Amino acid sequence: MPSTRPVLDRLHTAVDRAREVTDHRVLHHLARAGLVAYGAMHLLIAFLATRMALGLRGADADQTGALLTVGQGPGGRVLLCAIGLGLLSLGIWQVGEILLWWHGLLDPDHRRRTALVCARCLAKGGVYGLLGVTALLFALGLEYEADERMQELTQETLLIPGGAAMVGTVAAGVIAVGLYTLGRGFTGGFMKDVDLPAAPDRWEPVIEVLGRVGYVAKGIAFGLVGVLLWRAATSADVTGATGLDGAMTAIAGVDSGPWLLAGVAAGFAAFGVYALARARYPDRDPSS
Repeated sequence: MPSTRPVLDRLHTAVDRAREVTDHRVLHHLARAGLVAYGAMHLLIAFLATRMALGLRGADADQTGALLTVGQGPGGRVLLCAIGLGLLSLGIWQVGEILLWWHGLLDPDHRRRTALVCARCLAKGGVYGLLGVTALLFALGLEYEADERMQELTQETLLIPGGAAMVGTVAAGVIAVGLYTLGRGFTGGFMKDVDLPAAPDRWEPVIEVLGRVGYVAKGIAFGLVGVLLWRAATSADVTGATGLDGAMTAIAGVDSGPWLLAGVAAGFAAFGVYALARARYPDRDPSS
């Protein structure tokens, strides 16, 4: 039986070369620019949610609403291109961490933990990449509103056989993401994404508080998105299945809703500032 050693050696060599690309200084700086864009996007969402809390309806209080707001400003298309390229670079930079951890998949003793780390890197990189592509599409004039598109997709899915189960599965996944995000806020696990040795000691407590508030707010919002999707799956009523903007609208519609929504907006603003701090002291390793 031929030895697999030469194949593994070639694979390790290819991974090392790919790792050099994802560790390149240029990509590192572009990724930091992407983190700045990511933070600014959350600050814009907070601004739009605050307007909603005040009864001033404008762009949707979600990611596409934030990008539309950028696109309508001076030099909007240029800014959208810069945001898109930065977020795409951030996605590649984040996924590149898999190249460091993948060899653990070959070790039965570390396979499960490594798989979780790689899945986390891939998921985060995918989110950044999707936002980057969306920004570039908006720069080309191909705009859409996420809440309307999500409602349409939910309605179309419910009309096919097994569609309710599919929507329910997606809803459960979104709720799980919300709970995971909420858990990161309570445990402070997000601090692994910050290069703490490089950050001044006096700023660490501030970064941690901002991150905790931001992750809790995001966890609540995304958990509510999942609940609204679940309701659509079980009742065939898709009016509430409108993503993050729908969750913000639902919060605003309850007793003391404007105050609650203002609190969520403050949380998103805190997350935006945390992301800017992470851009200053980035660490993509989620297990450091």
